[in-house]
Amino acid sequence: MEYAFDDLRWSLYLTNLAVLSVAFLLALPLGWNRESETRNFGLRTFPLVAVASCGYMLIGQDVVGDDANALGKIMYGLMTGIGFIGGGAILKDGANVRGTATAASIWNTGAIGMAVAFHRYEIAIALAMVNFAILRFMNSIKSSE
Repeated sequence: MEYAFDDLRWSLYLTNLAVLSVAFLLALPLGWNRESETRNFGLRTFPLVAVASCGYMLIGQDVVGDDANALGKIMYGLMTGIGFIGGGAILKDGANVRGTATAASIWNTGAIGMAVAFHRYEIAIALAMVNFAILRFMNSIKSSE
C-alpha cells in the first residue's frame, strides 16, 4: 500500500493534529511544573510523552480497528516503554531516593495521551488536573511537616 503526498487526507490530518494538540496542551502544565522545580525532565519530555502516546494509539486504532485485544497489546507496550523512560528519572544516592514523583508523572502523562487518542477527554483532563495538583500542592504539605 503506497501513499503519495497527493493522497493526504487533509480533513483527517487536521482532526489528528487537533487531537495531538489536546494531548500536548494537557501535558504542558505538568512539564512546566517539573521544569520549574529544576528537574531533569520537563517542558520537552512531558508533552513529547503525551503526544507520542496519543500518536501511537491513533495509529494503532487505524491499523487494528476495533480489535480490543490488539489495542490492549499496544497500550501494554506503551505503558511498559513509558515506565522505562520514567525509571530514568529516579535517582538513588545512598539512602536518598528522588524523582519518583517525576517518574509517576511521566507514566501518567502517557495515560493522558492514550485517553485523548480514544477521545476520552474527561479522563485526560481529570488525570492532568489531579497530577498537577499533587505536584503543585502536595510538595508544600510534605515540606511543612
